[in-house]
Amino acid sequence: MNKAHGQLRRGQLLTTYGPGALFDLPRHSAIIGGLEAWPKPSDLEEIVEPRLSRKIQELTQVINPRLYAPPAADDAPGAAPIGIGVYRFPEWFVVQEEHAPGARSRSRRLVHRRALTRGYFKDQDKNLAVVATRFVAACSHGHVDDLNWRFFVHGSTDCRRQLWLDELGTSGDLGDLVVRCECGKQRRMVEASNRELKLLGRCTGRRPWLGPDSSEPCSEPARLLIRTASNAYFPQVLTVLSLPERDSSVDTVVQELWDDLSAVENAGDLKVFKKKPAVAQKLSAFTDDEILAAIARKKSGALQAEKPLKQVELDAILAAKEGFGDDVPLNEDFHVRRLPEHSWRHSEVSADIAAVYQLHRLREVMALVGFTRFEAITADINGEYEEEVERAAIAREPGWYPAVENRGEGIFVQLRPQAVADWMARPAVQQRIAALGVGHDQWQTKRKARHAFPGGPYILLHTLSHLLLQSLALRCGYPMSAIRERIYADTDNQRYGILLYTGSPDSGGTLGGLVQQARAIEEHLDHALRTAMLCSNDPICAQHTPDDQLEGRWLLGAACHGCTLIGEASCEMRNDYLDRALVIPVLGLEDAAFFTPAL
Repeated sequence: MNKAHGQLRRGQLLTTYGPGALFDLPRHSAIIGGLEAWPKPSDLEEIVEPRLSRKIQELTQVINPRLYAPPAADDAPGAAPIGIGVYRFPEWFVVQEEHAPGARSRSRRLVHRRALTRGYFKDQDKNLAVVATRFVAACSHGHVDDLNWRFFVHGSTDCRRQLWLDELGTSGDLGDLVVRCECGKQRRMVEASNRELKLLGRCTGRRPWLGPDSSEPCSEPARLLIRTASNAYFPQVLTVLSLPERDSSVDTVVQELWDDLSAVENAGDLKVFKKKPAVAQKLSAFTDDEILAAIARKKSGALQAEKPLKQVELDAILAAKEGFGDDVPLNEDFHVRRLPEHSWRHSEVSADIAAVYQLHRLREVMALVGFTRFEAITADINGEYEEEVERAAIAREPGWYPAVENRGEGIFVQLRPQAVADWMARPAVQQRIAALGVGHDQWQTKRKARHAFPGGPYILLHTLSHLLLQSLALRCGYPMSAIRERIYADTDNQRYGILLYTGSPDSGGTLGGLVQQARAIEEHLDHALRTAMLCSNDPICAQHTPDDQLEGRWLLGAACHGCTLIGEASCEMRNDYLDRALVIPVLGLEDAAFFTPAL
């Protein structure tokens, strides 16, 4: 975003500050506008990723969605600014009243925007500054509106006298805040957080990020939301790696050539466009009937059955040839080689690792499809969102979606399928996985969530991924926050692997520090396992049970910030579904571990 008030990185406009996100400018508070408030697609850079576009169509039912990168800042002198529209929000303000220095309590007026003059509140001959209130009303559908302050204090009684916000302490805690009316009625702000009392009324269905007259019916009760809180915005981002499918489909090629083929109506038109050498070359593997059928499918919005996102990536990685990656890459977006075993296997610590792959070049494309408030809804173990999942819209009538691309490198570690099968057959393992499943069920009941239990192999891989990532960050030259994970748990075909990768938005990508650590994978595995055997919070961490009602950590086994949890930007499951006990013997639970390192 390029504004006089400041700038945001492109990636932030898909995650932290996407459409519908609340944020503060130096002098104002605002909400990021929907796609209608963004520049026209013709002014943006298009990102071509057919597999991601097809998945978005399948998820949103938007026919032939296209992907465009957010506008980039142009800092050249005299350059016309290209920015993203934002809306002033909220519209209630707190007046910055004068008060005695050192006072432990103060009272400030609550006023609506209509009571301001040129951004100030006029009090006799003084112009007093105002700041936006930090409290708004929202619901689980993503709607957000100003708190109905008068209803909160008076209920259904109509009173238009001046409202005050009394602060009885210096902490800013809800228990120290009182909303008071000059008529004498008052109510503590902490009562607004009690959902059972329903003191905020019904949700208005307002969607201020989509502009005026964008409200929709809503039957949810309004909930108190602190607009700068971490639960005010959870983006739903679809991510794919541009790894070629083993059998490139005609639909993929037609998508790539759509600027030419969109005008094709019959075999005669197709013959004309095939006179272009570039078009003819890409279509050479298909018959005219196949091409025309694919064009018809795209125009109608009908799609062929699509493999899960991670299935395609797994197919491509496991099909890679053996080598060191010093050959000339045939694809600038994808260059992977299976590292020869003699260059990384030197001891028994890696006995259950089947293969190690070096991804010398990869391209990651991320697209924002919606967002939620209060509760984050993560993608499933295949990297996809369920169609019926509730999400707030980022446009009134979306026809395109914001996306960014990163280029980088990575390491893929594959576990031996038979080792995983033998591990799953052990009674202690089954008992531990069942306990984790009970915690998952209690979490679903408590949060009223709908999310399938990922299964034991996924939790094993996910925990191992976190442990390896922490070890790699010590030696690869990249900080832990720059490395991300992608877990592949294909139980139907008995394929299990971990991809740890890094990327950057520039065309050069990264410099090879991570990918070269594949040769030392045994050292990293040994270090990760030995470190994980004992946590600084043991025995509390090791003996935690997922169904513990007092702790409420239903999705975690033996895992905490002292041993397994990492930055959420690196984790694909927001630090859920982790358990050291499935990876390594821990205090009081030694029989469920996949690895048993020699001491």
